[in-house]
Amino acid sequence: MNELKPQILDVSIDLFLSLGFKSVTMDEIAAKMGMSKKTLYTHFKNKSQLVEESSVFMCNHICSSIDDIMDTGNQNPIEELYTVKKFVMKQLKGDQTSPMYQLQKYYPEVFKKITDLQFSHMSSCIQRNVSKGITQGVYRDNIDIDFIARIYFIGIQGIKNLQVFPSDQFPVQNLFEQYLEYHLRGIVTPSGRQILNQITNTNHD
Repeated sequence: MNELKPQILDVSIDLFLSLGFKSVTMDEIAAKMGMSKKTLYTHFKNKSQLVEESSVFMCNHICSSIDDIMDTGNQNPIEELYTVKKFVMKQLKGDQTSPMYQLQKYYPEVFKKITDLQFSHMSSCIQRNVSKGITQGVYRDNIDIDFIARIYFIGIQGIKNLQVFPSDQFPVQNLFEQYLEYHLRGIVTPSGRQILNQITNTNHD
């Protein structure tokens, strides 16, 4: 990858998440980069390619950073999930439902590719998190780890559905906060519940 390409991907994904994948034009991206549209097209043959590469670029960056958070090992598994949630929300500018809705509607093949990447990585992360939680005694030891990982992913995808959770009634930040608490309350032990209560009480202050 040449030196300029990552910069274009960074600027593009920032615009896509702010304004929507359908709304942003190649002219706007070129202008933001301070280059001609002709130069932009020497790196990406069309907008579809740019959408795909920038989406994969963003997804890989987020997945790699989540791995870094989990690899530090200086938080218990409950705190770890809240740290991951905070990071992801920041990367996706808090409200990612509208841009992702556009991605799903106008670039369905790219959306499927990103969803497959997310499932693979999220499933692995949740399995690691649950295993660690069971070992530390903050999660119940009688749960099916693979089932929990899969149902967590389905839930995350479900709360992004604007028809089920319209953003004017369910602000995205609150929605993800509620979902994470809902997930954790189903798997924590009494000692885990104490940690969770401390976190949720702090977040509500």
